[in-house]
Amino acid sequence: MLHTIETVNSAVNNFIWGVPAMICIIGVGLYLSIRTRFLQIRKFPYAIKTTIGRIFRKRDASDGAITPFQAVCTALAATVGTGNIAGVAGAIAIGGPGAVFWMWISAILGMCTKFTEVTLAVHFRETNENGELVGGPMYYIKNGLGKNWQWLAVLFSAFGVLTVFGTGNATQVNTITTAIDSALLNYHIISQDMISQANLIQGIILTLLVGMVLLGGVKRIGKVTEKLVPFMALFYILLALGVIFLNIENVPAVFASIFEGAFNPRSVTGGIVGSAFMTLKKGVSRGIFSNEAGLGTGSIAHACADTQKPVKQGFFGVFEVFTDTIVICTLTALVILCSGVPIAYGEAAGAELTILGFTSTYGNWVSIFTAVSMCCFAFSTIIGWGLYGARCIEFIFSAKVIKPFMIVYSLVAMIGATMDLGLVWNIADTFNGLMAIPNLIALFLLSGTVFKLVNEYKEFD
Repeated sequence: MLHTIETVNSAVNNFIWGVPAMICIIGVGLYLSIRTRFLQIRKFPYAIKTTIGRIFRKRDASDGAITPFQAVCTALAATVGTGNIAGVAGAIAIGGPGAVFWMWISAILGMCTKFTEVTLAVHFRETNENGELVGGPMYYIKNGLGKNWQWLAVLFSAFGVLTVFGTGNATQVNTITTAIDSALLNYHIISQDMISQANLIQGIILTLLVGMVLLGGVKRIGKVTEKLVPFMALFYILLALGVIFLNIENVPAVFASIFEGAFNPRSVTGGIVGSAFMTLKKGVSRGIFSNEAGLGTGSIAHACADTQKPVKQGFFGVFEVFTDTIVICTLTALVILCSGVPIAYGEAAGAELTILGFTSTYGNWVSIFTAVSMCCFAFSTIIGWGLYGARCIEFIFSAKVIKPFMIVYSLVAMIGATMDLGLVWNIADTFNGLMAIPNLIALFLLSGTVFKLVNEYKEFD
């Protein structure tokens, strides 16, 4: 029975994250970019001014809302996760250095896709019975496309609820316990036979922490993420820049391998990765998986922002993809490639390859700091996806189910800390991909609304 489930899931997963899905995601991103005359590039300085310019501007949000900066931090909390560490390593190992180039291409198009998602989410959002602003793909499908498309909104929400327990919670907790166990073993604080007890204790602590944050509502989520996300991103960026600086003589050759490997991977990997299409596929799929442009999930957080300007909030979506993929994923790739660690091309790899890049440069002492980074990345993802799951299940039922959902979601952390999650991860990955289908249909059908809102926006400098 278990083997059958694995076989069916593998077939569906390969299709969802295969060529058709990538063509659809890239196709919609390219269509939106052309129709907006590559807004994400033309108005990029404005996007940076609008987003980073607000970081130091203190303001309070109205009841039931969070500040625009808290909204982008909540969205970044969900997107900047272990995929930025493990996903990039996997893409390079299977697709070669050239995968990084295609990751950049997917991010450039993804900036416009995420801009569209956020703009629509703010434009078509509602206020729920608790007085909170709610929005996202299910709401712009419902309010933008009408009653005949209600089934598509329910489909997105159902896939969202099924996804959050695996992708957003259990697998992230498993990453946290793995990182902490590795550091504790490295410093001989615990022995191998103590790991199961240590994991149980970690699971209990994480359950309490997740519950405390999520049960505090959208305002507490916003306050936690606006402090955690800048800290964890800056901390990781500084560690990565240190590796690059200490191996600065390798940088020109690394960039040469990225550009050459994008079109001729065989010459860079010694023939092990011989297919340029495999390089493209790995780069694009990992980029999409990392920044979630096309999945629509990030727009759920942005819909909570205390703003009356959908287009202005949309530029936070541009900033989000830029930060996640162009900055953090690129730094991870450079840590691996500049450090000169051996890469077994053609074989699966994960976070251990990225960690090896750090430890080979700094020494084993840095493992404690990489563990802290991974814990912050994973915990922030749990919080962000908790909000997404709550909004999805609320759409299907009502706001009354939010607190019971949050309690169950928090308890899943115990499972993630103490069980083997191979199949859970794979199934959640499939549902994650399935979420993109209703969202991409809605983006294409509602693109005219976005173009109209952009043309009416008068605040561009």
